[in-house]
Amino acid sequence: MEKLKEYFNIAIRNIRTRTLRNFLTILGIVIGVFLIISLLSLSEGLKSTINQQLQSMGGEMVMVMPGGDEDIFSSMMFGGVKLQPEDMEAIKKADGVDEVLGLSYTGSVVRYKDEAKQAAIAGYDPWKEGLEILSFFQGWSIAEGRWPSKGNQILIGSHVTNEIFSKKVEIGSEMVIKGRRFEIAGALNSLGSKQDDSMIYMDMKVYQELTGEKRGTAAYAMVTLEEGVDENVVAEKIEESLKETRKRRIGTDEADFSVLTSEKMGNMVDTILGIIQFVIIAFASVAIVVGGIGIMNSMFTSVKERTKEIGIMKAIGATNSAVLSIFLFEAGIIGFVGGIGGTLLGAGLAKTIELYGQAHPLFYFSASITPGLIIFGLVFSFVVGCLAGFFPARQAAKLKPVEALRRYE
Repeated sequence: MEKLKEYFNIAIRNIRTRTLRNFLTILGIVIGVFLIISLLSLSEGLKSTINQQLQSMGGEMVMVMPGGDEDIFSSMMFGGVKLQPEDMEAIKKADGVDEVLGLSYTGSVVRYKDEAKQAAIAGYDPWKEGLEILSFFQGWSIAEGRWPSKGNQILIGSHVTNEIFSKKVEIGSEMVIKGRRFEIAGALNSLGSKQDDSMIYMDMKVYQELTGEKRGTAAYAMVTLEEGVDENVVAEKIEESLKETRKRRIGTDEADFSVLTSEKMGNMVDTILGIIQFVIIAFASVAIVVGGIGIMNSMFTSVKERTKEIGIMKAIGATNSAVLSIFLFEAGIIGFVGGIGGTLLGAGLAKTIELYGQAHPLFYFSASITPGLIIFGLVFSFVVGCLAGFFPARQAAKLKPVEALRRYE
């Protein structure tokens, strides 16, 4: 143990004598670890947020969306193709289906008092039953006011209440949408998604009158299931019913719709984010490898510069293992210090984006900075440093005292 402590102290002293070179070498490791920690923590946080949203559906709800599985996320974000009235009826007829809630949304100019802002409006049908479904399955709850009971009443998200307009939106006041006046019946507590919290909700019939959308259509449908049925079985029944309807209407049963259970959506999210994380690690690994090459180059240079010193050490009794250990300690310390710097910067960036994300983006996601991720960053950088320093350290250890001293006579 005493020998290892001595080797460590020698390594620290040697690093301090070449501050600028070692700083630049450390910087390469910092960049790689910074990318790994920041991007992995953000992607894990996003995965956790999405999975929480899916878990809120439980096993008693299925979503039906137009378009194939590859179009799901673009359809959710940007809309486009709609479920037709015949599709909605086909869903209702499927065995195991209890209630079907159709939802649509779009952007519109909204006026509150003397201020006009761009906002998102959404309609759902059935009106009263839909509120019960959303309250029970999606956790909707009133923060202020009451649930709407008339067609000219609207419900606003928490972000609309406090953020969109310069003044807080008062419950019971009026809001003008596309020239039509609405009474603000209530405001929702946060739904956990900035997109949902920025919505103004109204009766689907009124929504379709305002937007000109065809009656009976929907951007997507939320389906509640009868008690005791299997969601996967009901999903299959819905698919069969939709295919039969499509075949009668357009002559083909080709599936241009997606029937999603919470399990299927969770698997899709895990697959997509898994690919993203793989790409992140691949790019960050390139930076790490470049940093490792920098350590190796620095250590080879150090061996050449210190050939005489190595010769003196070996002449007074230093063993090959002692010289090897000193140089490995140097390389490992450089890698470890780079890991600390990268971890701190990566965690700092992730937390900064998380705080920014509480006020601006679509999702209230958190940066998942776990002890395991931090330990991984530090250990990984230390191991990279040691591996990069092994060959220079072995070269130093193999130097013969007489040859090393003669080279610098």
